[in-house]
Amino acid sequence: MDITTTAFDRHDRAASLIKEIVATFIQHEANPNPLITVTNVTVSPDYRKVTVFFTTIPDGREDDALIFLKRSASEMRGFVKKKSNLKIIPHLEFSVDYGERHRQYIDEIAREIEKTNPKANAILPNKKIEGKKTNTK
Repeated sequence: MDITTTAFDRHDRAASLIKEIVATFIQHEANPNPLITVTNVTVSPDYRKVTVFFTTIPDGREDDALIFLKRSASEMRGFVKKKSNLKIIPHLEFSVDYGERHRQYIDEIAREIEKTNPKANAILPNKKIEGKKTNTK
């Protein structure tokens, strides 16, 4: 097994663990209005900094959620320490996941197009492009 693969796996496991623990903390401690969803977690290479990406339901309540998350960061860090066996307890930062928000918006537009024009899927037919066959050995 390659050292980089092992380090990558450990990094992914740490990110997944922190995401789960932070989501659990938010579920128990946050007010359900707005509903905060943890969408992704990035961990720095030295494991000392974590950025938690989130979205809210309803839209537009990200500022309220960000205030709660920043205010609760030290308590959340203690919760991560209590619920994990990480050697280094990372500093937590929070950011709105605009990528997820944009994806949801595009999905909404696609649903609207499909409602108004059921034949919209026929615009781009799934045809295979035939080309020259090549021999690969």
